[in-house]
Amino acid sequence: MPNTRLLSGLRVVEAAAFVAAPLGGMTLAQMGAEVIRIDTLAGGLDHHRWPVAPDGTSLFWTGLNKGKKSVALDLSSPEGRELAMALITAPGEDAGVLVTNFPPRGWLDHDALRERRGDLIQLTVQGDRHGGSAVDYTINSRVGMPYLTGPQGHAADQPVNHVLPAWDLICGQMAATGVLAAERHRRRTGEGQHVKLALEDVALASIGHLGFLAEAQLGHERPRHGNHLFGAFGHDFATADGERVMVVGLTGKQWRALCDALEIGDEVARIGAGLELDLRQEGNRFLAREPLAQLVGQRIGARSFGDLRAVFDRHGVCWGRYQTVSQLLREDDACSLANPLFGEVEQGGAGRLLAPGLPLSFSRGESAPVQPAPRLGQHTEEVLSAHLGVSSHEFGHLVERGVVAAPPA
Repeated sequence: MPNTRLLSGLRVVEAAAFVAAPLGGMTLAQMGAEVIRIDTLAGGLDHHRWPVAPDGTSLFWTGLNKGKKSVALDLSSPEGRELAMALITAPGEDAGVLVTNFPPRGWLDHDALRERRGDLIQLTVQGDRHGGSAVDYTINSRVGMPYLTGPQGHAADQPVNHVLPAWDLICGQMAATGVLAAERHRRRTGEGQHVKLALEDVALASIGHLGFLAEAQLGHERPRHGNHLFGAFGHDFATADGERVMVVGLTGKQWRALCDALEIGDEVARIGAGLELDLRQEGNRFLAREPLAQLVGQRIGARSFGDLRAVFDRHGVCWGRYQTVSQLLREDDACSLANPLFGEVEQGGAGRLLAPGLPLSFSRGESAPVQPAPRLGQHTEEVLSAHLGVSSHEFGHLVERGVVAAPPA
């Protein structure tokens, strides 16, 4: 039976840590590429990153390296670096692809690698476009988001960070996109290239696309609006039995559904007339957010969560329940094996876990099944044998010299 995985045959070598570059590599692996991760014998910079399982296994590392192959080398030795460079530039029409977020020097120097393979594709994730160090928190502070986040009236000089690494996540997906674009170019022209992707530029582009930069250029410094949805109607509300929900009326259809579900059409009309605002317009709903939120809050606060859920779903309201991650796992079918996104994996050090695969659903071809992350060095002998022709005897000598570790138990 032919292999119908979308990226079957593509071989990518990854030398990376933390979020963006490993996420890019894992995305390619989940589409069927062979992704070979190179680490030092003791593991990379993020090998013990929190959160961790009781035995110290990093749930962060295992989460971002599912489905990859692990090669562990003594990268402080010339022989270990030589093996790494040989893997990166190994022959094969669909090989010669490197993803990294380490500085492109030494064994990752693009020019040195191109001398070995002229059509090499190397994608380097950087902090800023000059190659400087940066992480999501430092970039986020620079682009102004912590001064827009937080409760209305919060001190203007007190930033509020958030825990989602948004720029890292976008950057990871752009890394996968960049590799595929460069690989398509190589197929058409035979040319390799060095693609550089700066975390800072990802954030700057994102806030530009969303209108934040244009808004500031036109002289408006947006204040904090707490939990209100900017530019339309949306807020969080408590039910009679203490549950909390987020309700959104962004589009006209969403707004009409909310008004019908709560039977507030007449009251909304009176609010609009009193403020001389046509509340069919989303921007006007934002201007009238305070009286609208008070009205919606009263109606929601008079209902139990079960009753509210039934009426909202019947009318097609855009809403969501606030829940903890533990509640999500226990009570939400979307985060379970009922959703084809998920599978169960036996993850070394952590046990049997629910784990997500690729969110994309293709009508032709298939993604790789959900797989666990490898143990450090699990595939060293397999990869060196398959791609560099290292025999079992030669591998034994590499183990004796400490260039590679003995295969993990």
